[in-house]
Amino acid sequence: MRRASKLLGKTGRPLGLWLLLLCVGTSHANQQQGIIDQSLKQRLVAALAEKDNNVDRFEAEVWLVDMMQRLRGRLKERGDNEEILLKMLQQVHQEARRTELAPELVLAVIQVESNFDRFAISEAGARGLMQVMPFWIKELGRPDDNLFELQTNLRMGCSILRYYLDLEQGNITRALARYNGSRGSYRYPEKVFKALRQTWYKP
Repeated sequence: MRRASKLLGKTGRPLGLWLLLLCVGTSHANQQQGIIDQSLKQRLVAALAEKDNNVDRFEAEVWLVDMMQRLRGRLKERGDNEEILLKMLQQVHQEARRTELAPELVLAVIQVESNFDRFAISEAGARGLMQVMPFWIKELGRPDDNLFELQTNLRMGCSILRYYLDLEQGNITRALARYNGSRGSYRYPEKVFKALRQTWYKP
C-alpha cells in the first residue's frame, strides 16, 4: 500500500461482484440516473481528439520486455495470442504516459477490471480492458467507436482515471474508488494495490 501510494501516475465473484464490475466514468448511482459529469465529458472529448504522443523508445522497449514476461506468466494457461498481448502492452504504455499515469498502475487496474480480456462485459454492461460504460459512446457523439478496440478503451479508461486522480488531488485510493463507482469504500483500491504489489510493481 505504501509503495502504491507513491505512484501518481475479473473479476471478484460472489461477495464483491457488483462492486468490482460497476461502471467507470461517474458513480454507479449517477450513471443509472443519467447524470453526466460534464467536466469529465470535456476531458474525454479532448483526449479522443489528441494525436499519439512520442515516447522514449528505449524506455518503452525495456518496459515492454519486462512486462511481457510478467503478463505471459499470468496468462500462460489461456493461450492468448502473443502479438495481441504485445500490442496491448504497447497501448497501455502509450496511454499511461499520455495521461501521466504509472503504466504499472494501469496494468493493475486492468487485471482487477477484466483480467486482460479485451472482450469482457460486466453485469452492468461495462466493456473491454478497463470496463468503460458504453453510454459514453452516445454521450460523446462517437457512434462508430468500439470499446473493445484497444486504443479506444485504454484512452478513455486512462483519461477517466486521470480525471479522478486530479479531482482527488493525487490521492490514488480515492481516485480508484471513484473509478470503480464505490467512493468511500477501500475494497476496490486494495485489490488494485494488491495486484500492483504482487505482479506489476518494479522494485
